[in-house]
Amino acid sequence: MKKPAGIHTWLILWKASRAVEAHARRSIERLHLCGSDFGVLEVLLHKGPLPVNTVGKKVLLTSGSITAAVDRLERKGLVERRASETDRRARLVHLTGRGRQLIQRAFAGHAAVMEEVVSALTASERATLVDLLRKLGRRAEESYEQKGDSR
Repeated sequence: MKKPAGIHTWLILWKASRAVEAHARRSIERLHLCGSDFGVLEVLLHKGPLPVNTVGKKVLLTSGSITAAVDRLERKGLVERRASETDRRARLVHLTGRGRQLIQRAFAGHAAVMEEVVSALTASERATLVDLLRKLGRRAEESYEQKGDSR
């Protein structure tokens, strides 16, 4: 079998990613949330209370964007900032009861949509795809960091 060119591999990955992303975006928009708000709530649901900057890193938001997202969610009564019990300088973002209810329900629905999207793959194919995408992502990050701004 002929090895697909890097550009062809990227094109197929890009198209597949956009198609899956469209389903994810529609699923999240039905909840009347934007992607960043959903991401923040989901991280807090699965990781527990975290400092704002840590949440931002996990959902790939800049410092300004994560602050805006947390402010927006706080105004909606879905999260709250509390002083850390172990570090007086730190403030942690916590889900409120209302926020927890919303994201638990939302995440269950979103997970069902994503399950349907990937149902074309067997369990073995999914595991292989995940392993390969991790490998590709790590290599791309390493290469990007090594090259810096030289290109």
